[in-house]
Amino acid sequence: MRLLPLLPLALALAGCGQADEDPSGLTPDEARQLNEAAEAIDINSGTPVNISEDAQ
Repeated sequence: MRLLPLLPLALALAGCGQADEDPSGLTPDEARQLNEAAEAIDINSGTPVNISEDAQ
């Protein structure tokens, strides 16, 4: 029973850790993967696409 008053303190301190996720809910690895995909899209969007009218 002596430890019962320490329980709220222990629970409060357990919630003080820094999460591995950013505010969007992504882990650092997921954020990196999304950034790499966005860079690939940016690179590809600068490439002109030649579509002939016959192909349609």
